Amino acid sequence: MRQGRGSSVVHEIAPDEIFLDSSNLPGHESSQFEGRVAKPLSRRAIVAVGLAFLLVALVFAGRAFSLQIVRGSQLADASRFNTLSRTIIFSSRGVIYDRTGRELAWNEPQQQAVADAISTTDKGEATSLYALRRYASASGLSHVLGFVQYPKADSQGNWWRTEYAPISGVELAFNDTLAGANGSTMVERDAHGNVEREDIVARPKNGEPLTLSIDADVQSKLYEVLFAHASEQGFDGGAAVIMDVRTGEILALTSFPEYDNQAFTDGNASVVRAETSDASTPLLDRAVSGLYTPGSIVKPIFAAAALNEGIISPDKDIVSTGAISIPNPYDPDNPTLFRDWTVHGPVNMREAIAVSSDEYFYTIGGGYEGQQGLGIARLDEYAKLFGLGEHTGIELSGEQSGVIPTPEWKAITFGEDDPWRIGNTYHTAIGQYGFQITPIQAAVFAAAIGNGGKLLKPQLVASSTPQFRDVGVPDKYLQVAREGMRLAVTSDRTDATVKFFNMSGIELAAKTGTAQLGLHNEWMNSWSIGFWPASDPKYAYAVVLEHAPAGTLSGAAPGMLPFFRWLIAAHPEYVK
Repeated sequence: MRQGRGSSVVHEIAPDEIFLDSSNLPGHESSQFEGRVAKPLSRRAIVAVGLAFLLVALVFAGRAFSLQIVRGSQLADASRFNTLSRTIIFSSRGVIYDRTGRELAWNEPQQQAVADAISTTDKGEATSLYALRRYASASGLSHVLGFVQYPKADSQGNWWRTEYAPISGVELAFNDTLAGANGSTMVERDAHGNVEREDIVARPKNGEPLTLSIDADVQSKLYEVLFAHASEQGFDGGAAVIMDVRTGEILALTSFPEYDNQAFTDGNASVVRAETSDASTPLLDRAVSGLYTPGSIVKPIFAAAALNEGIISPDKDIVSTGAISIPNPYDPDNPTLFRDWTVHGPVNMREAIAVSSDEYFYTIGGGYEGQQGLGIARLDEYAKLFGLGEHTGIELSGEQSGVIPTPEWKAITFGEDDPWRIGNTYHTAIGQYGFQITPIQAAVFAAAIGNGGKLLKPQLVASSTPQFRDVGVPDKYLQVAREGMRLAVTSDRTDATVKFFNMSGIELAAKTGTAQLGLHNEWMNSWSIGFWPASDPKYAYAVVLEHAPAGTLSGAAPGMLPFFRWLIAAHPEYVK
């Protein structure tokens, strides 16, 4: 060792160290390049490798340019179809049956011609088909069943409405039961649109069946008989209801004229256009949405009310002379006359109902010559107790509540300058003036008279649990009203109103009503309500025929006569 310049020390290699390295040299693995000295790469090799990488980069760049720029739009379109798409599996709508098990609404597969017209098979979602809705062709069922509109797809085959759209009737009222839920599949397609795989993601849940309380045979016959009678007698339309007085179940509910619900479901443009613009308003469900002046059919309500209020005995006679006369304060020489439809002579309450004496009900309604009347406040109260002026609760849409005339109603309608007068009370007591009710309301209050005072909610589903409230009138007073309605059928008086209902095979109790219409009373509506069997009521009915020339003699009650004869022969189970 020797000292170098500065502070560094230089170590000299000893000879033995040189010999030691030499002795290890034969132990190197020459095949593994041990003991060899690496030479640096040449410039030529580096340039060659760089050129190779550049060439590869240019090839990839060219391919990317071709795919993204030259063929980009074409491949982008193809890539959009190389995806997973959803296809709807339409559920089937629930079948609707009548109470006897007869199909009223069901589903049919589409015919191929129809299917080809509304579906696409090359792209989009509209590759699955829905079932067609079909309705029984029997008359008189359109309004109660209603109709639906089908699912809809746009011109590209994409569904913008994936459900059946219920529009009216039972189809709308019970849609939650009937609708079900659609399912779907996922379809995998390649870039050419070919289906590679199809998997069900959600299975459809079909709608539940629905059994109505309606007897389709009874309803159709009721429609046919009344429609024919109305047409012959010059009435523009009408409606009829038959209701079980024990449960509230509706046996028949029909309105005429009716519309073609199958054509509305199928989208038949010419039929839809014609019936929508028809002046006879066939789309109006008169049974629940038609408002009519009731006339004398409300008299049994006010008879029971007078008994309940203790203002008269059922056996007290009131003499009908043909009219009552009220002094006219504005013209003392010309008293106001309120006429009866004929001279009845002395009548008690049962007879007054049987012959429909207006004078009797003027008197107990507004009071006359010492006989106290109910007055308009109590007339209004009892009309409401029997369900007038309010909805019945039937599930069908469009139900109207009607009008009970009161001083408050008159002030709103005609202004404060026209005060309430005794004549307004008289006319309200016989179901005239501004009184308006629906046929379904009439059936409900007729049932309440028949069943002893239970105001039932109308039920359209078979075997429904009865829902009702009590009208608050003891049955002994309702019994008088029932006896008066039965007397209208059985009395030998010439002025009894429905003597033609006195037939073997059915025990009817009934009440008629005629309501005058028009500026000069030139038109009329005709009513009939009742129940049977009179001694143990099971069914109530109400029928109205609308807008015939005044004086038309054959109205609603005569129109029901052939129906009752048919019912006795065809369905004895309903008359016993």
